[in-house]
Amino acid sequence: MGRRRFLTYLVAAPTLTVAARIGLDSGAAAPAHAAIPSPPQLLGETIDLQDLLVIAGLPTAGLLFQIQVNEDNTVSVPLPRAEVGQGLTTAVPMLIAEEMDIPLSSVRMTLADARPELVMGQISGGSSGICTLYDPARAAAAAARARLVATAAQQWGIPSERLTVTDGTIHAPGGRTATYGSLAVAAAKADLSKLVVEPKPESKAKLVGTRATRLDARDIVTGKHTYTHDLNVAGAKPCLMRRPPTIKGTVQAVNNADTVRRMPGVLAVATIPTGVAVLAETFAQALDGVNALDVAWGPGPVDNESDDTVRQKLRRAVGPVGDPPVTLPLGAGSLEAEFDFAFLSHAPLETNAAVADVRSDRAEIWSALQTPIITQETIAKELRLPLHKVTVHVMPSGGSFGRRLFFDAALEAAQISQAMGRPVKLIWHRTDDIRHGRVHPAKYHKVRVNYVRGNVLSYQHWSASVLTSLEHGFGEALTTAVAKIPGIGNESLNQVAFHAMVHCPYNFGVVGQHLHEVNMPIDTGSWRSVWSVNTRGVEEIIVDELARRFKKDPVQFRREFLKDDRQRAVLDKVASEGNWGRSLPAGVAQGLAFHDEMKGVTACLVELDARDQKHPRVTKAVVAVDVGRPINVSGIEAQVLGGLTDGISVALSGGLHLRNGYFLEGSYHNFHYARQKDTPPQVQIFVMPANGRPGGMGEFAVPVSFGAVVNAYRRATGILPTSFPINSDIDWEPYPPGPVPNPPMRPLPPKR
Repeated sequence: MGRRRFLTYLVAAPTLTVAARIGLDSGAAAPAHAAIPSPPQLLGETIDLQDLLVIAGLPTAGLLFQIQVNEDNTVSVPLPRAEVGQGLTTAVPMLIAEEMDIPLSSVRMTLADARPELVMGQISGGSSGICTLYDPARAAAAAARARLVATAAQQWGIPSERLTVTDGTIHAPGGRTATYGSLAVAAAKADLSKLVVEPKPESKAKLVGTRATRLDARDIVTGKHTYTHDLNVAGAKPCLMRRPPTIKGTVQAVNNADTVRRMPGVLAVATIPTGVAVLAETFAQALDGVNALDVAWGPGPVDNESDDTVRQKLRRAVGPVGDPPVTLPLGAGSLEAEFDFAFLSHAPLETNAAVADVRSDRAEIWSALQTPIITQETIAKELRLPLHKVTVHVMPSGGSFGRRLFFDAALEAAQISQAMGRPVKLIWHRTDDIRHGRVHPAKYHKVRVNYVRGNVLSYQHWSASVLTSLEHGFGEALTTAVAKIPGIGNESLNQVAFHAMVHCPYNFGVVGQHLHEVNMPIDTGSWRSVWSVNTRGVEEIIVDELARRFKKDPVQFRREFLKDDRQRAVLDKVASEGNWGRSLPAGVAQGLAFHDEMKGVTACLVELDARDQKHPRVTKAVVAVDVGRPINVSGIEAQVLGGLTDGISVALSGGLHLRNGYFLEGSYHNFHYARQKDTPPQVQIFVMPANGRPGGMGEFAVPVSFGAVVNAYRRATGILPTSFPINSDIDWEPYPPGPVPNPPMRPLPPKR
């Protein structure tokens, strides 16, 4: 390709519609000086996951945006990403509004359908949204602005350089004005083949880097926002599934299908690979039908597995790799520790859901999807339809945390619709979502640190995990990226992803981060922060233990061993703003942690009241983040709050219990994710000044908040916890395996 540059072009449309593509500089009809970084420019001292995802999407990066200027002075832009609560439908319009000099409220951003021509360019995940969209959005928007200004200049006979734009209105020196909308039709036809486009210098930004309220906030809080659960597709009736009592059990026989079909409101019953579906006029009738089914189930592949057996397998995976310790010189010491982590549910507020209308010659799917292209490909293959005959509509998601990377509900809905010969609206029951959904794998960590006279000689960290599935499109994206990077080695894709996410930010001599994965037939997925929450979280616990061994203050210890001033700046910020070291009552303590990932750095300080050790509470949190170039400061703060809650949950109470092939938890009342009463009433978030290109934010705050909470618990109680969550008692009556509970059933109150 030679040098990669954005080349803008017009899309056939009644009003101005500008898109961008990647092409050669020579012979370009309308080049824009918004260069896409090539791989060598992207890669720094370490390869980051954002690097890999940007590289994977480079070939189609210029195809991402089509900006249409409407006659009513609004701008319509389909977003080629999922909106799962991370705020892209506000942050990306900020980039477009900035470049076009229009009010943010003028941008109308919908979610684009699956676009197979984007290949690897429509994956949402890895906190890569802004990283991968930053240049393409700016270039396309700058091109639209330039064409409108040039059209006005042609009509008025005035050089473009003499015109200015304010809030979508073009001004000439003599007082003449024209709105973008009034020029939209003419600009679509104007001969501007030699137009040169240049996005604004970042230093001239007025909107980007400020606070903006989410454009969809009012609709969300008033219930107007349409999620998959809210869809009313013509003919699509409610559908629920009866699933096996244990993970991946099989249907051997449905003994009373005809009886269930005759129940009030029931329209159809069908068996698919994952269970038995019941379609009815109402969800209550579908649930009654599901619970009335008499199904003979085959065993699942993990019926003999429980937490203890999984833990043993993980320990064996590390095995003798971490033994024996090396012989140390006289006067040297070593620190060794082991940690266990439970399985975790994503538990988004919106359970899995999809609407499918499958006909003999075509199919249409609606669902919240982070990987719509592979969804489209998989469903087309399953239904034996050509790809272009399958339309996949991407819906907004009521939470994800990595769950929507997989498209289980969309595939099931398509299978059910095909089997029943009619449209269906499939919604997973909450119990099914927790027991049969994707889970964050259980993990085991072993750490050995060797040190002498105040210096760390080596830091070795062995992480064993149930295999994290990347069969949702990320695997293909990573393969594409790795092929373009010489010398990356022959690691597995999971190893590549692990090392792209996990970096030691300290000068700890010889550092080794080792991933050992155990392939078990349990559906796993990328839970927010994937490997970093555990691996980096453990590292921050060890850093505090080293400071204790060295008889140094944890902040001072980190300052001495961190690698650069950018890192120390966020550490100093939280220590200062959080009043590190202030006097607190016995049983109450501060904890601190640092994290470096996603082209950014962050530090977190918490205060934790552990006077009741079984019910500790974080009472205050101070977080500083440097994300490079912030786009929406309010969005960054919201992501910090979400990550803080996740970190608290992983540390203190959030975890699943596997027993005899199924998870005991069945709903929010027994999956002890942090409640409002568990979150700090005082939170301060500091976003550092712009510093380079924008980094990722979606998962950034989870590892650092987890580490800070555990370190505070250690300081408050004198106990070093080694199994997480710290409080994982089964203090509730588990649902039995089998039918899902009916809605009228009141959950048993927790015993605690």
